[in-house]
Amino acid sequence: MSSFRFLHAADIHLDSPLKGLSRYEGLPLEEIRNATRRALDRLIDIAIEEKVSFLILAGDLYDGSWQDASTGLYMMKSLSRLVHAGIRVITLSGNHDAQSVIARELPRPAGIDHFSYDAPETIRLEDIQVALHGQSFRDRHVRKDMTPTYPEPVSGWFNIGVLHTSLSGYGEHETYAPCSVETLASKHYDYWALGHVHAQQIVCHHPWIVFPGVLQGRHIRETGTCGAMLVSVENNIVQSVTPVACDVIRWSHIVIDIADLHDLDDVMHAARLRMEQALAQADGHTVIARVTLTGTTTLHDSLCASTCWQDDLRSVAVSLDTGQNQIALEKLRNKTTSPPSTNTLHDLDTALSELMSDPEFIATLSDDFEMFFSALPGCVERSALMADENSWPLEEASSALRARLMGSAS
Repeated sequence: MSSFRFLHAADIHLDSPLKGLSRYEGLPLEEIRNATRRALDRLIDIAIEEKVSFLILAGDLYDGSWQDASTGLYMMKSLSRLVHAGIRVITLSGNHDAQSVIARELPRPAGIDHFSYDAPETIRLEDIQVALHGQSFRDRHVRKDMTPTYPEPVSGWFNIGVLHTSLSGYGEHETYAPCSVETLASKHYDYWALGHVHAQQIVCHHPWIVFPGVLQGRHIRETGTCGAMLVSVENNIVQSVTPVACDVIRWSHIVIDIADLHDLDDVMHAARLRMEQALAQADGHTVIARVTLTGTTTLHDSLCASTCWQDDLRSVAVSLDTGQNQIALEKLRNKTTSPPSTNTLHDLDTALSELMSDPEFIATLSDDFEMFFSALPGCVERSALMADENSWPLEEASSALRARLMGSAS
């Protein structure tokens, strides 16, 4: 029995397109656009530095039906660095890879093994007695459990199952190749190298069932440190499974409760402290943050009536740019609420509440808002003005009216 180490990664989504980020002023769009490539470079560097025996990529190397051949060429060129360093590469196609005809037809250098699309198979690494079992997605929508037909473990060898799956009960992703911890354990493999769920999770230790998570966060739902898993094995027993960071940009959701704050200067001070904290935790990387203000506060109406606080927040972020790393702000959200109404505002609040619950009034809004949106310049996106997707910004309009009538709007 030998001792060895390997890296387990998944969900690279190389060259994943930017979605809706161009509307946010000050975002480093080129840095974000190149982040998945730089994270892949970092993964390759770590594999070489750590002298691992092999790398497993458990699906979604690419991001759907990409048309630019340079994406695939970059992937193959990167993986070839490992082959030249004597490191084997084992890849599997996930649901996003299955969308791409180019990905299936792209030639792979010797030393890169890819699991069959037709049936589960076993890839053997004879020198270290490791058997890897898996099957690639031929079609995007795989709705059945693929594991019953996975091969039996090779006796006396270290056995790894490679699977792109939603795994029942884990993550918030669409259901693909559904299975359970119990069905995976029944195969009697030593380690399950999973992909598809973008959050890093060690699901089980006996056997090891592991999601390495997305290699590089690409939007606000993929926050925190992202990367791969470094696995050490001695005498066919897993000794350690260690997360290794590969990301080059960190996404962060900063939620600030301003219930006890009395003016906007206090809000800006609190925001500065939270932004500094996010930067300190980012290992020197650029941080892309969403800021959400919460709490019941007398500042609610003035926040709704003016966007000046958003400009102030972006100014705070700019002031923290050290030249080495920076924090850039994505969406800024006001989720505060007003305190109970005073007598002065009671009649107004009652009237507004009745109006906003009137179905006939709500029915007229669609035409009114469509006229408003049609008059906007083409560079202004509808989603930037909506409170939430498919929801008219009635609360914001109500609060702005309150603020203006009370003479507190900026």
